[in-house]
Amino acid sequence: MIGRETACAVNSSEKRGTVFQRRSFMHPEPTSRQAEHDREIGLFLGVDGGGTKTHAVITDADGRVLGEGTAGPSNPLRVGVAQAAMAIREAVERACRAASISRADILAAQIGLAGVRRKDLRERVRESLAGLGIGSLYVVTDADIALFGAAGGGPGVVIIAGTGSICCGKNARGRRACTGGWGPVAGDEGSGSWIARRALQAVAKATDERGPQTSLVQAAYTYFGGENPDELSTAIYAPEMTNDRIAGFARYVIEAARAGDTVACAIIADAGRELGTAAITVIRRLQMQAESFPVAYVGGVFAAGDLILVPLSQQIARVAPKARLTRPEMPPAVAAARMAREHMQALALAG
Repeated sequence: MIGRETACAVNSSEKRGTVFQRRSFMHPEPTSRQAEHDREIGLFLGVDGGGTKTHAVITDADGRVLGEGTAGPSNPLRVGVAQAAMAIREAVERACRAASISRADILAAQIGLAGVRRKDLRERVRESLAGLGIGSLYVVTDADIALFGAAGGGPGVVIIAGTGSICCGKNARGRRACTGGWGPVAGDEGSGSWIARRALQAVAKATDERGPQTSLVQAAYTYFGGENPDELSTAIYAPEMTNDRIAGFARYVIEAARAGDTVACAIIADAGRELGTAAITVIRRLQMQAESFPVAYVGGVFAAGDLILVPLSQQIARVAPKARLTRPEMPPAVAAARMAREHMQALALAG
């Protein structure tokens, strides 16, 4: 577990050396002979799609990443099924070009998306991707692939906090549980959209002199536009203002917290505690309090480093002292490709 410091007193990892290293899963480009061999045995596609971007990877049978591609958001609840499918196809095409392959070389695909908890919605997305020409293609939630990536398919917990937030876990007996994922109106505590909205509330209070002064006021003018409260209010309530756009303000909140702004620091610390509460709820439901397991974290809000990880860690330690906070064993898109491979292996064994 990370040190139990007061979050607002923690310097960013950039200032004192990186504490949490991001591992690279890219490998040297395969030789022409290896590429030909990969085509013969089939390749695997993994996709991680959320409210901000879509990430696709192509891997070989050994799990080596051969190519990657990115595109815009693909959460169908936010952008619609057609737009989500378009973003997925664009990311897949870019990954195929990077790997110098065609879609016909892909044996199986696993598509992990935010916003597809309903089975009927997953089926609609799958049907919209029929044009990819991949025979074995499955659509699951982003939490499914992130949980697999957290511990390589073993027991563990994963916290996803990007535009939205959700926490899922699996215990040693194979039982699963999730909490969160309610969206910006009813939930998404600790997410980018939640942080941004809390910050805008602080901006309003500071402007009205109902709350402490904060550098977030000027940051809001810079990000949303405007030079006075009326113009800022008009900007944030404009018809074209989206949840994704609002969530993007979280980056400015993180920057302000790193610079020592007390209000911003408190918001980020609260986000960490909210995510910690989600994690310990899952841990209790799965009766994992006395066990040792990884709690992996995925998503853009964790760019805040120790400012959010310290309060998160403290929450978890109160309930599951043997749990270890860590980056996942593999990125979600890579985990999705691995799941596609394992699914095909299971089918082969069953046959």
